[in-house]
Amino acid sequence: MTKEQAGLFTREGKQVPLQGVEVTGELLGGHARVRVRQRYLNDEKRPVEAVYTFPLPSDGTLSAFSMTCAGRRIDGVVKEREEAFRTYDDAVTAGHGAALLDEERSNVFTAQVGNLLPGEETVIEVEFLQAVTAEEGSVRWMLPTLVAPRYIPGAPSGDRTGHGAAEPTARVPDADRISPPIGQVKYGLRLDLLVDLGREVVVESPSHAITFTRESSTRGRVSFARGEVALDRDLVLTLRSPDTSAVFVPLVTHRKGDNPGTFALTVVPDLLAMASTPPKQEVIFLVDVSGSMDGDSLPQAQAALRLCLRHLREGDRFNVIAFESSFRSFQPQPVPFTQRMLEDADRWVAALRADGGTELLGPMQAAARTAPDGVLVLLTDGQVGNEDEILRAVLAERKTARVYSFGIGTNVSDALLRDLARQTGGDVEFIHPGERIDDKVVAQFARALAPRVTELQATFEGVEGTELAPAELPTMVDGVPWTLLGRYTTPGSGKLTLRGRSGKEPFALTVSVSFPAESDRPAVEKLWAAERIKGWESTGLIGRRAESMKKRIIELAVAHQIVTRYTSFVVVEERTGDRRASGQPETRVVPVNAPAGWAMFGKDKQEEDAEGGGNVVQRPGARSRGGSAQIPPPPPPMRIPAPAAAAPMAPPPASPMMPRGSAVGEMAKSAGGLLGGIFGGGGMKKSRKQAKEMERAEMAPMDSYDDSLAEDEVMRESRDLAPMAEERQEGGVEALLGRQLANGLWDGTGTGPEPVRQARGTALALLELLREGITSGHALHGAQVKKAVDALLNLASQLTGAPEVAELALGVAWLVAAGPRTRGRIEQAAKPLSGLAARLGNDVELRQHVDTLATR
Repeated sequence: MTKEQAGLFTREGKQVPLQGVEVTGELLGGHARVRVRQRYLNDEKRPVEAVYTFPLPSDGTLSAFSMTCAGRRIDGVVKEREEAFRTYDDAVTAGHGAALLDEERSNVFTAQVGNLLPGEETVIEVEFLQAVTAEEGSVRWMLPTLVAPRYIPGAPSGDRTGHGAAEPTARVPDADRISPPIGQVKYGLRLDLLVDLGREVVVESPSHAITFTRESSTRGRVSFARGEVALDRDLVLTLRSPDTSAVFVPLVTHRKGDNPGTFALTVVPDLLAMASTPPKQEVIFLVDVSGSMDGDSLPQAQAALRLCLRHLREGDRFNVIAFESSFRSFQPQPVPFTQRMLEDADRWVAALRADGGTELLGPMQAAARTAPDGVLVLLTDGQVGNEDEILRAVLAERKTARVYSFGIGTNVSDALLRDLARQTGGDVEFIHPGERIDDKVVAQFARALAPRVTELQATFEGVEGTELAPAELPTMVDGVPWTLLGRYTTPGSGKLTLRGRSGKEPFALTVSVSFPAESDRPAVEKLWAAERIKGWESTGLIGRRAESMKKRIIELAVAHQIVTRYTSFVVVEERTGDRRASGQPETRVVPVNAPAGWAMFGKDKQEEDAEGGGNVVQRPGARSRGGSAQIPPPPPPMRIPAPAAAAPMAPPPASPMMPRGSAVGEMAKSAGGLLGGIFGGGGMKKSRKQAKEMERAEMAPMDSYDDSLAEDEVMRESRDLAPMAEERQEGGVEALLGRQLANGLWDGTGTGPEPVRQARGTALALLELLREGITSGHALHGAQVKKAVDALLNLASQLTGAPEVAELALGVAWLVAAGPRTRGRIEQAAKPLSGLAARLGNDVELRQHVDTLATR
């Protein structure tokens, strides 16, 4: 009789003590309080130590840490990092139970659980807080579940201090602390999240099949439809409400006894009156084509980049840089955005392939050096180990350049992307497979071009606000929630005035504030301390001042019990008798899943795991790639005919990177159905039906984990909805959209100045699209409609001599526009047109009016 082992095992045959992870908590109107529980069970005959490296959101603030064993819960305390380790190490050596939580990055943490006793279950709980704000009535909440492999540059150097698969290098000295080993794992993730935004919401997920159990009109609970899922992709929830008013409280405070109070003030600036024609910009796009983007992520990045290009305006200058172990650019220098350059860029982007390491430092330096006062748009999964090195280099090269990032894929490392946005005045959007790309692109470019206030200063009157965080007030952007945290010593009521500049114009905003003597919102105090520490960490001090700043950070972190790069949570269970261990426990490093959707962990590897079971493999990435999956060549790029007046364009020379064939079905499959519309073109009409049939026939799951077939089927069905609308709208719509110019307008005919002809031509084109049900909210063509609406608004001031054309253009723009802010701009532009302004509140009457104008 053969005795078989039961449980989870590493390659060396050692049992894995982690049994499962559970996420619970509350997603409320102004913040999220989330608890991550890790359940350990030692099935061996002697005590062991478990080491588990896991992610948390980089914008979260750790608020509590506890260990429960033998029916007893013990809360952890924050100490200076080395002191916390000594406390943990001394306790484990003495035979007691202990747990340690270290921050490796703002989004990577390591839990060590020492002296797990045979047959005894231990639960480690980590709690974190997050600020939650909504834009246009929508909230997106993301929880990473996996520390994915990342690119580690530099030659091996230094001693190991961790248990990771990568070796420390001169450029990433802690690489062994951020690279958990990859293996087949059976522990899973469960979810029980209370959602209550104070209004009715619809909860959806592009990442997982979920169940939403409504408990009242405004609250409900979210769980996974399958109960337990693999930890191999980010968990993404979107919460939408027809009520688009703000979900946050403008002023939140905390004060107990005679201690100083803490406040968090949030405003949504309405800078519409300060809007002017945005200046021409220099935009450098950087697209990640490294090995980790192979699979789902690169097609997503290509789609987003092609939509980004369509948001440029005539007169802007641009370039595209593709990077992996090296980098190359579309043109030697930025070029003017014209119809011909757009078509050339489309072809260049379509030919990109994923391979190599994520060497981001060089291309980011080059981009910031080329456009020191421009806009840098980064498309990546952020999986690099040298985040601080990259951030310092960009800040050193730029002058006023802002970085706008798209975090793309199933596993995005958000720390670098958020830091780049925060320290340059940019922003970040995340695109998970299955999410609408056009919404994200529109949002980013709206922020990039929106009115903004810089050089902000805060002045209090009647009350005193001190120790503000951020200390250097961030840029205020039209329509984007802006938050200021601080302290107050004396209760009272007064005013806060914010002064700055919008372009060359002065700006001032005064808000009333009331600081109470008693208030019980302790989360505010932790969020303030965390924001204060972030500001201190980014000062870039050196020498003695850096050491002084480090001590200041440790003191504040310990006082408010916050984990930082210099402080850690530690908890000790004093044991006696039989429960007190003797000798040193053996260490068990918990392996993690291969990331879902990464072709470097292809089908061959997963079938091998399913058959052979449980091997822990070393990290692929910087120096070699695993798996044998290949990206299929993209279909021909979207055809956008040049304006009628332009000379015919000669065919481009053959490129060694251009595909010899096409696989329309495969490409559409990888991008969840969206890319068929973005990459498809007029030249494909004959084969569109066959391509769609191929897509449906070949829509097999990626086998990213063995038991995910049902969930992938649910996700796949939801992603197929967008292309269905496209199938119903053949040649006519595509041909019409294909005639849209690079400036977002359509050519017009007849007499009159060019602005009048183009405004009329654009209005008639949008009216035809409206008859086909295509507005700025359309899944595939919304971005082009939105660009046309913006172009008409910029053109409105040149239509004073043609009021009927102005009414037609702005009336159609209103009908196809989505979102109150865009309609607000249209309403402002329509004020001089009494015949139109009176009809803007009645879409039926307005539609009749524009139909009449269109026939004249």
